Amino acid sequence: MEIVRDNRAEQEFELDVAGHRAVAAYQREGDRIVFTHTLVPHAIEGKGVGSKLIRAALDSARDQKLKVIPQCSFVRAYIARHPEYRDLLA
Repeated sequence: MEIVRDNRAEQEFELDVAGHRAVAAYQREGDRIVFTHTLVPHAIEGKGVGSKLIRAALDSARDQKLKVIPQCSFVRAYIARHPEYRDLLA
């Protein structure tokens, strides 16, 4: 089973799938987290990897009581499709 990790040193949520690494980069700004970009390698696109990665990242933000600033278009679109995360928006 693939597990999403918060690599705080690199400010990235990471998910390794089939030898490929997907990342959601972020910057912490006080009680806010700014998602700057998401990268899912072409070899694992279309398999729900990005959604799993962002869901875990947003759940982590909720657990830490952080407000979310989705600069990344993928994160913005994910939140638009999943209204249960809209309360996180700064």
